[in-house]
Amino acid sequence: MTDISSSKISRNAIFLVLVASLGYFVDIYDLLVFSIVRVPSLTALGLSEAEITSKGQLIINIQMAGLLLGGILWGIIGDKLGRIRVLFGSILLYSIANFANAYVSSVTTYAIIRFIAGIGLAGELGAGITLVAETLSKEKRGYGTMIVAVIGLFGAAAAYEAAKYGWQTAYKVGGVLGVVLLLLRVGTFESGMFKNVKESNVSKGNFLMLFTNTGRFKKYIYCILIGAPLWYVVGVLVTLSPEFGKALGATSPLSAGEGVLYSYIGIAIGDIFAGLLAQITKSRKLTMLVFLLLSVLSSFTYLGSTGITHDKFVWICFFMGCTVGYWATFVTIAAEQFGTNIRATVTTTVPNFVRGSLIPINMAFNAFKGHYGMISSGYIMMVLLTVISLFSLSQLKETFGKDLNYIEEEAGIS
Repeated sequence: MTDISSSKISRNAIFLVLVASLGYFVDIYDLLVFSIVRVPSLTALGLSEAEITSKGQLIINIQMAGLLLGGILWGIIGDKLGRIRVLFGSILLYSIANFANAYVSSVTTYAIIRFIAGIGLAGELGAGITLVAETLSKEKRGYGTMIVAVIGLFGAAAAYEAAKYGWQTAYKVGGVLGVVLLLLRVGTFESGMFKNVKESNVSKGNFLMLFTNTGRFKKYIYCILIGAPLWYVVGVLVTLSPEFGKALGATSPLSAGEGVLYSYIGIAIGDIFAGLLAQITKSRKLTMLVFLLLSVLSSFTYLGSTGITHDKFVWICFFMGCTVGYWATFVTIAAEQFGTNIRATVTTTVPNFVRGSLIPINMAFNAFKGHYGMISSGYIMMVLLTVISLFSLSQLKETFGKDLNYIEEEAGIS
């Protein structure tokens, strides 16, 4: 009887990891589709080259604002009502938004729908990672979150391929993928840790708990800051590659869509190595340190590539992707830092706050660009963000192999 029960639990865990992986696949597809179709979609709306840059940044900032709001909403729902409900609700919302995006006729409508899509996209990763982290054993959960990230990141490749058939088709495909995923979610099961906490009187999904204790607040902020360089690389260095190409004197125009594709292939591969390195060294902090330093090297290689060719651009994007392939490690660190009663809130808000950090990052980059130009500003921002991340990492405790079956007390940290 025990063997049968264990076998069933094992099969359920494998199915959960698979579904969470496919969920993140669709999440990444929908999250990056605008970066890939930015130029053709805005051109179709009649915008000039200068407007495409400015309005494009506006739209992606609004999408990121949606992620910030959605991260808080879905995180609270995940801790109060369950991780599964977040998965269903978030997928339904961003699937509808993607269908609607295929029919926009103005920048205002475009921005509003991307904001709604951002809210929906905010729930997928955090709920999935929380479920996997709470369901798998403490020795194996690192492998589980690694698999989720690796499979999920290939959503960027799918978005790039779909965009070849037109920007409207790319959005429609994203909507269809979401509906298919929604059907797969029917077979998933709730986290046992959440069920235990649900029956207790402990405060659940209380977002304010993160701000009422100094130690807890600092830990939360540090979890966000360690991931900021990744979104700078993707959201600025790669997304604005056509503009960087001109500043570098590229031999031919650089494609943001192609850059996103190869950087995310690199991120997927980097996530494999980061996951394995963490398992071998039994240290997520050491893994983060190695990858943060390598990301400086890769971004400097990109920014120093005067007269960059198409082939060199592709390889550098792949290299940069590999060096910022610590997404799964970073999210797992956040999940392991906090108790079950606010774990979904943390694990959902932290990656979305990192994504949302692209708003101040874009503002700071543009401010520096006005004084120092594209390339020098690229260097300044990368150094600044890396220094902040390294300091934040030094302030966090190692969590590899930590038992997650505990709660956060309102008065302090249990």
